[in-house]
Amino acid sequence: MLELIAHLLGDYCLQSHVMASRKTSSWRWALLHAAIYTLPFLLLTRSPAALLVIGGTHAVIDRYRLAAAWCRWYGVGHPGLWHRSETFEAPPAFLLVWLVIIVDNTAHLLINHVALALLG
Repeated sequence: MLELIAHLLGDYCLQSHVMASRKTSSWRWALLHAAIYTLPFLLLTRSPAALLVIGGTHAVIDRYRLAAAWCRWYGVGHPGLWHRSETFEAPPAFLLVWLVIIVDNTAHLLINHVALALLG
């Protein structure tokens, strides 16, 4: 539960609108967001390796929009890799946004948990 709270604090409460809007086009903003995102995890670990994995992967995932890329490639809300039919009906745009957010959060939470369990 504490991992989830640290994630939510870092990714939502401590992220400004400027960070959110610029992190995908600028390494400076992606790294600033990732550094601030990592701060709540100092309450859970002092392991430099765990904190580097948590912050580093967060910057890369956000900077390159890897959750959105995964959704398009794998087919979360999109035709995806295995879809061969012409009859695919995409869900409404608002649902596509939420599916990407859910995949993004899942990736961050999984990586954070593994980093804290193995390195923390």
